[in-house]
Amino acid sequence: MPINDSLLLMLDQADLQAVTTTLFCKLFTEDKLWLNGKEVDMNSSTLKRFRACVDGIRELASDKIDALTDEVIVSKSEWKTMPVHIASYNNFPTAAGLASSAAGYAALVSSLVALYDAKETYTGHFSAVARQGSGSACRSLYGGFVAWRAGGERDDWSDSIAEQVADHRHWDEIRAVILVISDKEKETSSTKGMENSVATSRLLEYRAKHVVPQRMNEIERSIHEKDFESFGKLTMMDSNQFHATCLDTYPPIFYMNDVSKSVVTMVHAYNDWAGEIRAAYTFDAGPNAVLYTLEKYQVELLALVLQYFPEVGEGFVNNAELRKEAMELVLETSLLEAVEKRCRVRDVGDVKMVYCTKGGTGPQTLSDDCSLFEFV
Repeated sequence: MPINDSLLLMLDQADLQAVTTTLFCKLFTEDKLWLNGKEVDMNSSTLKRFRACVDGIRELASDKIDALTDEVIVSKSEWKTMPVHIASYNNFPTAAGLASSAAGYAALVSSLVALYDAKETYTGHFSAVARQGSGSACRSLYGGFVAWRAGGERDDWSDSIAEQVADHRHWDEIRAVILVISDKEKETSSTKGMENSVATSRLLEYRAKHVVPQRMNEIERSIHEKDFESFGKLTMMDSNQFHATCLDTYPPIFYMNDVSKSVVTMVHAYNDWAGEIRAAYTFDAGPNAVLYTLEKYQVELLALVLQYFPEVGEGFVNNAELRKEAMELVLETSLLEAVEKRCRVRDVGDVKMVYCTKGGTGPQTLSDDCSLFEFV
């Protein structure tokens, strides 16, 4: 269970997405899961999380009604004994600190809700089920800026749910530039890392009780007021403190690497040169950087990234039009001089790919031709 509230910005699914197809058939003999084309070995951890989501939504199932005939296709009672086959695919690295688990389990729960015609018994019930697959998945069921309220006042933790803070259209100028520094599975999973931190880090305990509550109030205010200066500073400070708790864990956890740290240095040099916060970094449980900025500075920030983190090859930036604009932009000499005093041009390959995106909606229902199952 969470020890404090947290917040995220749901990103545009046109750029990063997890696609999940859920299929039922009375001939199936057991539930099965495929991830990125490979059947998942149901080890104890995966099985427990998968089962929590499937069984949790099954309990909320309704009769499946044919839209044309109004006949019951599957009754509520039948769902409990009818296996499902589920396939999921991410178009971004899995288990590398880019919230692939959150996206995957949110897509899983959303597809199950649609399949079972599930009904919440209280507001946020679906998000309470999703967090049993991946904590962050609860926030991924909504669009825009979403908070995960820690809860804990109720014995069953039914108050540990997600809540939308603001729709993605509220602050449409927000942009994100994501640097994939590693596309490999991280050594310490988010869940295992947090378990160790809770058990050993006194700093984490202090942070949860005395720092996060005030910061949540401040960052939610900055979102409502569209105050990027405040939003950016709070985002960076909170990222820094999170990774400080990782170092305070015993044994210590090192999610960020030297390339990650060079991104931090570049961002601070850029902001110092500008005399304002134009970019804000945040790192989840991994080395990959998410840089928030405003639309008017996106091309400038991308140009700076490409200056200090050389392209690997074609398709290095997911948005070809933005890449073209960034490559054609001549950065001010004073900016380059300011950054060069504090960091160097990194080696080709230090950053594997760059995603340019913005805020987006919650889970969407796709057309049948997007199905991950082939029917013959």
